[in-house]
Amino acid sequence: MDTNKNSYTIIYTIVLVAVVATILAVVSTLLKPVQQTNIVVEKQMNILSSAFLAADAGNASDKNSYIQEQFARFVKEGIVVNANGDVIKSDNENIAQSDAFKISPAEQFDIMRKIASAKDEQQAQQLREQLQLPVFICDTPEGKKYILSCYGSGLWGPIWAYISVNNNLSTIYGALFDHKSETPGLGGEIVTDNFRNQFVDKVIVEGGAISHIKVVKGGAKDKAHEIDALSGATITSNAVQSMISMWLEYYMPYLQKLSQTTNAE
Repeated sequence: MDTNKNSYTIIYTIVLVAVVATILAVVSTLLKPVQQTNIVVEKQMNILSSAFLAADAGNASDKNSYIQEQFARFVKEGIVVNANGDVIKSDNENIAQSDAFKISPAEQFDIMRKIASAKDEQQAQQLREQLQLPVFICDTPEGKKYILSCYGSGLWGPIWAYISVNNNLSTIYGALFDHKSETPGLGGEIVTDNFRNQFVDKVIVEGGAISHIKVVKGGAKDKAHEIDALSGATITSNAVQSMISMWLEYYMPYLQKLSQTTNAE
């Protein structure tokens, strides 16, 4: 074949593209199980971290196995609750394969936004009936904790959190925050211990009703209800406040019913 002809160049390009595409497809297929495992393990680690568990994961010789073992050891049940606070699904066997674990907080957040902009109460109620909220019940060395999911919009993209609630069902035990694209050194600081540790012991239920956590600039004065905003990241700080308030509103019926059950025992 004459290598100087345009036809040679076209055929060569087509063959090269086909070969590269095939290689990429094969590599992607081979790596997919590993990628899926990493996604699951990362979520397990986030849930554990919200309750100050698996703190030594970084020192483990096999980090993934360590996290999976810790998750199986401490997380005893995954449940799904609806907007009325009723438990509609429960699993205490393989929590990482449970319906609660598989729920996408992003999809539930989308439903919440649609509820907020519903044209009437009937439409809002129909949307509420679609909500499925995950709860992970965890036995820690300091007692039972209820871990709730949160998801919202930050300055540049999604932010999310896991909030662990004490057995008194009124105060926060711990929290884990993460984000997709907040500004490093500013909004990205929500991942730091300095920020998340401010949520410890904050009151979220008071007098049987939700008690909103406030993110304030210039120093939190009400230690039970306020945290310091991130310096130079007002929008992200406010987004965290809005996210937690929104999700707690929907978790509140479950916490109320759980409280009644606990008090009756």
